[in-house]
Amino acid sequence: MDIQAIRSQFPILEEKVHGKPLVYFDNGATTQKPLSVIHRLSDYYTKENANIHRGVHTLSQEATTAYENARNTIQKYIGAKENHEVLFTKGTTDSINLVAYSFGELLQAGDEIIISAMEHHSNIVPWQLLCERKGCKLRFIPMDDKGDLMLDTYVELLSEKTKLVAVTHISNSLGTVNDVKFIIDKAHGVGAKVLIDGAQSIQHIKVNVQELDCDFYAFSGHKLFGPTGIGVLYGKEELLNQMPPYQGGGDMIKEVKLEQSTYNTLPHKFEAGTPNIAGGIGLGTAFEFLNSLDMDKVHKHEQELLEYATSALKKIEGIQFYGQAKEKTSVISFLIEGLHPYDVGTLLDKMGIAVRTGHHCTQPIMDQFCIPGTIRVSFALYNTKEEIDLFISALERIIPMLKN
Repeated sequence: MDIQAIRSQFPILEEKVHGKPLVYFDNGATTQKPLSVIHRLSDYYTKENANIHRGVHTLSQEATTAYENARNTIQKYIGAKENHEVLFTKGTTDSINLVAYSFGELLQAGDEIIISAMEHHSNIVPWQLLCERKGCKLRFIPMDDKGDLMLDTYVELLSEKTKLVAVTHISNSLGTVNDVKFIIDKAHGVGAKVLIDGAQSIQHIKVNVQELDCDFYAFSGHKLFGPTGIGVLYGKEELLNQMPPYQGGGDMIKEVKLEQSTYNTLPHKFEAGTPNIAGGIGLGTAFEFLNSLDMDKVHKHEQELLEYATSALKKIEGIQFYGQAKEKTSVISFLIEGLHPYDVGTLLDKMGIAVRTGHHCTQPIMDQFCIPGTIRVSFALYNTKEEIDLFISALERIIPMLKN
């Protein structure tokens, strides 16, 4: 890949922070946006701005076409069978909550839901709320100290009571790449449905929902070079048709009477009200950007960054890594003996280097390791080994300052 040509498409990478060139290693939280996405958002608001699906005038028709073309682009990218299996949401959190509420209405007291010990809070709390509401039981796949899920125990947890398994594809804190195909196949063996949290995966590896055979797949636009406030829930058509609407309002109805309403067909049944039109169109453009790349080469490049940075960090005295799974990508979580992660992150920022510190919305992981949080470095396709060298050099300056 021509990394410099890719970097040139991201204007923010030319910015300076505290007078230093920006080194952006917080891609697990949000990615930067290419010019194609930025310009597409501007074009929508300057040339096409109108509400969609309801208008007969030209601008409304153009906006509707652009919005639905974005849905088609995403459908093809993720390998969904039908475009109406692609639901626009606010993001991964909203997608998971939609399933927890709507699919959750099909559950009853005594049913079991399985999640893992490495989930983001967004894939924990909605299921806790569902269990409180419906009397279901939440069970957990444990994780070993390297950051691998204990899949033998997972198989033992499965039973005819299991109705849903919800797991992350890639851990945002540890970088672990889970064997979701194995998880899906085993769940289907007992008749359970499976939701995959793809917030950290679709921008790094190829994803085909039909090949995985998952029932739901959730992801956010802002983590894959698209706008904030927009995301997708993929769901199998048959299952989505069984589920009641998540929210009531315009566009999700077929007919409204004072006494009773009937609901629209997919995908509109789950897209009440005026959506984030610009966000949906911008997300489609982000997927067009991904389509312009060879994702195998992207993955190879990011793995090289991961290995290069890990090797360099190992030379630093007192470093402790968290997350050394057999299969991992794009994320390094670590601590330096005697130093608080917040202090390290603050001084790195003064040198223009953006990392994430804290518990990364995965407090159960931190509890397992008996730590309050970590320093997290997360890479994207536009990062370079030269940036890693700057990061290591900054750490070598910071550590003596903080220890004196």
